[in-house]
Amino acid sequence: MMKRFIFHHLLLVTVAILILFIPSAAPDIASDRAALLALRSAVGGRVLLWNLSSPTPCSWAGVSCSRGNATVVELHLPGMGLTGQLPLRTISNLTNLQTLSLRYNALSGPLPADLFTSLTSLRNLYLQHNFFSGQIPDSLFSLTSLVRVNLADNNFSGPISTSFNNLSRLGTLYLQNNHFSGPVPDLNLPGLVQFNVSNNNLTGQIPRGLSGKPISSFTGNSLCGDPLNFCGNEKRKKKLSGGAIAGIIIGSVIGFLLILLLLFCLCRVFARKGVKSKDKTAETEIPRDRAAAVAAESSGGNEGTRGGFAAAAMAAKEKEKSEENVVSGGKKGLVFFGKTGWSFDLEDLLRASAEVLGKGTYGTTYKAVLETGPAVAVKRLRDVNMGEKEFMERMEVVGRIEHENLVPLRAYYYNRDEKLLVYDYLPMGSLSALLHGNKGAGRTPLNWETRAAIALGAARGITYLHSQGSSISHGNIKSSNILLTKSYEARVTDFGLAQLAGPAATPNRIAGYRAPEVTDPHKVSHKADVYSFGVLLLELLTGKVPTHSLLNEEGVDLPRWVQSVVREEWTAEVFDLELLRYQNVEEDMVQLLQLAVDCTAQYPDKRPSMVEVTTKIEELCRWSLEESGGDIVAEEQTGSSLI
Repeated sequence: MMKRFIFHHLLLVTVAILILFIPSAAPDIASDRAALLALRSAVGGRVLLWNLSSPTPCSWAGVSCSRGNATVVELHLPGMGLTGQLPLRTISNLTNLQTLSLRYNALSGPLPADLFTSLTSLRNLYLQHNFFSGQIPDSLFSLTSLVRVNLADNNFSGPISTSFNNLSRLGTLYLQNNHFSGPVPDLNLPGLVQFNVSNNNLTGQIPRGLSGKPISSFTGNSLCGDPLNFCGNEKRKKKLSGGAIAGIIIGSVIGFLLILLLLFCLCRVFARKGVKSKDKTAETEIPRDRAAAVAAESSGGNEGTRGGFAAAAMAAKEKEKSEENVVSGGKKGLVFFGKTGWSFDLEDLLRASAEVLGKGTYGTTYKAVLETGPAVAVKRLRDVNMGEKEFMERMEVVGRIEHENLVPLRAYYYNRDEKLLVYDYLPMGSLSALLHGNKGAGRTPLNWETRAAIALGAARGITYLHSQGSSISHGNIKSSNILLTKSYEARVTDFGLAQLAGPAATPNRIAGYRAPEVTDPHKVSHKADVYSFGVLLLELLTGKVPTHSLLNEEGVDLPRWVQSVVREEWTAEVFDLELLRYQNVEEDMVQLLQLAVDCTAQYPDKRPSMVEVTTKIEELCRWSLEESGGDIVAEEQTGSSLI
């Protein structure tokens, strides 16, 4: 009995010792949960929709835990609309964190002094596209496990520390678009592949160890050396001797005198010729039609308030009168389509005041205000390599196409030297201007319902185009060709013009919308239109400008960028910050994003038809259209703006 009693007590003591000295997972995950809740309470902006009744945070959106849910190892909160400053003793308490992603938010202020103190396992740090300021905390340079560091597009300042050399495993270091100053440190990091410090306030010479990086990694600073230009002190020029300087001065004086003598001789020669040709002036008078053509040529590059199209068209009119071209028994003029109710002719159009609306792929568009009548949009085509008969046949096809989501062609004018197209004028302008034009405080953002309705209207217009036959494609779908009514209804314009332009008007600047299989922009299929429309959907969802668009030659390859972000991180990061303010629409946004990805598939046979695209968008939009009664407008900006 005594032995059994002693054994029982020894067993209890052993269990107690094990409880005291063997670490338990519960306190770790509980501590992590408390840290995340403190972070959620401290930051502003969009509320993190976490299920607080859950005992562990491992099921919360953006939170990933280790095997067995023992501790939090990844925190992904990109593009969540978070604002304010990061508080102390929150993220730093996630001691087993391996990945921290807070990019594309509106967080500001300096990084907490204790942020990196305990994050010894951190491998990936993504803080780009916020408003963080101040210097990088020294505690960052003790995290020897770091592989990727992205602090770009913030307001960080101060020198770039040489202590980055402590991070021996570092492969990515992005510090561009900040306010760092001083020299670029000499980094000896063998694994550093991705490096960028462009657009800062850096000065001095680029270290030799970084000279192999691309030029774009250093632009926007006051730096010199490879791969940029040579520094001023790299090659010291020898001072010229006094004799050399005197020789240069004497030679310059002699050369100047010789030039004066030459000019004097030339003036004498021209004076003699002028006397001989004085009596022949009348014989060299420029004919009226030639003078008009010269005027048109000279005005073509100067399209001001009066408009280059008016002067050029007037010249063509004068030429037309001299040639007595006849169509249907009368002089050439505007050819109208349908019952417009308009009662003006070419002369009225030429007298109208005009202003440039934009320069597109196939020509310049003007707003023409007639003295009596409506304001119209006039497109002056350029580089049209097409005979009169073929041009008129093409315009007849385009003029017959009418749909509520298309901008109809109302009239055209043809002359060998001038071609004009007349459309309805829509004062709200284009989707491109509305999305990217005004980024200031007075901006009126486009809410989700409005963007979805615009996508639906554009899809319906393009679907109708495709229904007119396999040979009818748009060929130039982009946001600047989606015009808007006062109630923000989409109207597609510029359809049917791809076959008109010659090689000089090849639309290189719409490459961001062009399908990869299109080598000849004049030959575009329905599936190529679907690809371009998919890029347009991505532009609506992300708020980003596609590569080589008219507004920004340094845009992004939207299909590739979206796929890389979704593959690397969380889908929500791709969405425009203005859309992330709206709750309960995330699922619809993701579905429209997936549709856009399907439309931009590499191979044409993998893409849906425009009928299928329109049906899908109708399903997504049905609830919002019913709630708004069809009257969908842009939401006015309030004080709850993300930035």
